[in-house]
Amino acid sequence: MKYYLIAGENSGDLHASGLIRALKSRDEEARFRAWGGERMEEAGASLFRHYREMEVMGFVEVFKKLPAIFRHIRECKKDIDEWKPDVLILIDYPGFNMRMAAFAHERGIPVYYYILPQLWAWHSSRVKNIARVVDRLFSILPFEQDFYAKYGLHADFVGHPLLDILNRNRDLAGSQRLEAKKRIALLPGSRAQEIQKILPVMLELAARHPEMDFKIAGIGNRKSLYREARGLPNVELVWDEMHALLDDADAALVTSGTATLETALHRVPQVVVYKGGLINYWIGKRVVNVKYISLVNLILEREAVCELIQNELTADRLEEELMRLFEPEYRGKVMNAYDELIMQLGEAGVAQRTAEKMIAYLREENLKK
Repeated sequence: MKYYLIAGENSGDLHASGLIRALKSRDEEARFRAWGGERMEEAGASLFRHYREMEVMGFVEVFKKLPAIFRHIRECKKDIDEWKPDVLILIDYPGFNMRMAAFAHERGIPVYYYILPQLWAWHSSRVKNIARVVDRLFSILPFEQDFYAKYGLHADFVGHPLLDILNRNRDLAGSQRLEAKKRIALLPGSRAQEIQKILPVMLELAARHPEMDFKIAGIGNRKSLYREARGLPNVELVWDEMHALLDDADAALVTSGTATLETALHRVPQVVVYKGGLINYWIGKRVVNVKYISLVNLILEREAVCELIQNELTADRLEEELMRLFEPEYRGKVMNAYDELIMQLGEAGVAQRTAEKMIAYLREENLKK
């Protein structure tokens, strides 16, 4: 079968690559075309476009890049038409992917959505659009099944793909061992706007604590964004090795996103942070309808880790919350919350389970033709 996959950012590229490998292991005749990144290409996909060509976040930034976005949409539709896939598999990235879903649906191409749009946080009204143009839903968060069920839609809960990446059975003692010189992981995000807004606050804190070692999870293709970090003797840049960095960390300061969940799976106590442009923040406050921004707190439905958002993100507040992570009672509560979280996320083997379900659904649909 011919599979066309679309992922619009770094984590989607990672999870889509695992799915590609799993589909290949179950379908000897599988061929892959993708809008994605290096990992999807390495897994065996023929890359039509790299996601970096259209990476953008925030309402203002999207508005500025509308001409380029519409051009990319036209080009992707044309490529799908020419390649004629048996199925279109979408990975998150709803602004772009929902347009591709509508297009494929019109062409009679089955549409499968893996890593679903966070409609529970943004626009629950768009569930009707999902129902209209998406054939199968594959959920990675435990509460999403109930959310979609309220609208009469079935979502297969397959577990979180991070469970495939991280070995849950490894020795985790290191993440709880506190040595004299504390090791702090800094995760300022993967997008340029995030790094530019959040990293300076993290570095201001690092400058106050020369007795601590700070390591930044840097993105190798964005090296110019980390210039400020190079003048601090207790700050080290670690390129494209976030998981290894977390394995060696006593605590972490983490930009909201998938990284909060990755940090929890490594069982590293964390402070979750976020800061965006004023206009984006003002608009976001009016359209987002969730109580928390971190996946840890959203899944557990309580504040298990501290969140510092927008004006709350200052070096003073960050310092206060970092110090609290080393208080035994509070640290223990965070670790217990992580244990509860891991239990809710399902079992490893997520990519293989998802691939098995996708192939079974495709065969079922082919029999009906």
